[in-house]
Amino acid sequence: MKKIKEFFNREQNLLIHFIATIVVTIFGIYFKLEFYEWLLVYSMVAFVITSELINSAIELTVDLYTRKFHPLAMVAKDVAAGAVVVSAFTAICVGGYIFIPKVISLF
Repeated sequence: MKKIKEFFNREQNLLIHFIATIVVTIFGIYFKLEFYEWLLVYSMVAFVITSELINSAIELTVDLYTRKFHPLAMVAKDVAAGAVVVSAFTAICVGGYIFIPKVISLF
């Protein structure tokens, strides 16, 4: 349990993704998602979390290699972070496609 706490303290964005997963799951249960909708939602969850884990691995590897500023190290970290942004944006689009019509139908 101590290692898990240390991991989430170091990787705060991953904690945010897990909280978002819980929120999306609650909304999915409330709106009674169809099987294909659950498949899309959890595919996006896996996509974002995988991107975040790869980003963390790249950042840690770059930090292990050099603590000094190096332009290529900065580019590597920025590109890895950009991949997370792209995956999160894709997940938001898919979530909007699934949830916006369901929210609108409440009104």
